Amino acid sequence: MLSVVLAVHNEEKNLKMCLDSVKKIADEIIVVDGESTDNSVKIAKKYKAKVISTANKPNFHINKQMAMDAAKGDLVLQLDADEEVDEELEKYIVAIHKNILAKQPSDFSAWWIKRKNLFLGRFLTKGGQYPDAVIRLYVRGKARLPQKDVHEQMLVDGVVGTAEGHLIHHSNPTFADYMRKFNTYTSFSAQSLLSEGKRPGLGLAVNYLCIKPLVTFVKLYGRHRGYVDGVPGFVFALMSGLHFPIVYIKLWELSR
Repeated sequence: MLSVVLAVHNEEKNLKMCLDSVKKIADEIIVVDGESTDNSVKIAKKYKAKVISTANKPNFHINKQMAMDAAKGDLVLQLDADEEVDEELEKYIVAIHKNILAKQPSDFSAWWIKRKNLFLGRFLTKGGQYPDAVIRLYVRGKARLPQKDVHEQMLVDGVVGTAEGHLIHHSNPTFADYMRKFNTYTSFSAQSLLSEGKRPGLGLAVNYLCIKPLVTFVKLYGRHRGYVDGVPGFVFALMSGLHFPIVYIKLWELSR
């Protein structure tokens, strides 16, 4: 059995696209819904998904792990609602699944999958955004999420291979989409710093207001050649650097 698992919150804009890309290969679909107020649950049920309702937690990786824990398949594919599987990856997953069903031993417990990231109408090719590989395909019981950060990778018991094909990641088709996520991620980072006992001060201010923004921009735009992607590449590098001053300001606000 092949399980496809997702955690969602108000993803009616993306969910149909995502599930359409796996409906031919998925034996079961698990959707953990975090208090969606749109048609996400209704859409998931149209695909005969098992829907598990829970709270919309700030660290949505907790809900992702809940979906992973509910999977019964021998092979599990974990997706975000704004991702779709391309044809080459679909064929690769089918082949891996057939080998598992045939009891053919594999050298790997999980697989990296390359992603094509859409940003402001363009799939980024530089700036550290390609191949942007993520561990999303794994043999059930061999991988888990640490659930400490929103950008963490899975921990795997065994060797990790690399899959053929791509996830098409419709992450930020508009700047408004990007800013919505930017606000969520910076708030989570500020709260994490506060939970670690960090407080606003001279050292942290210099690091977060000056050093980190500059280093991040130069790294993404210069070293990783973000300039190749034109205006989207520049905006991505700029906003990635600005992540840190916003986190510091939110930390200052939380500490008052």
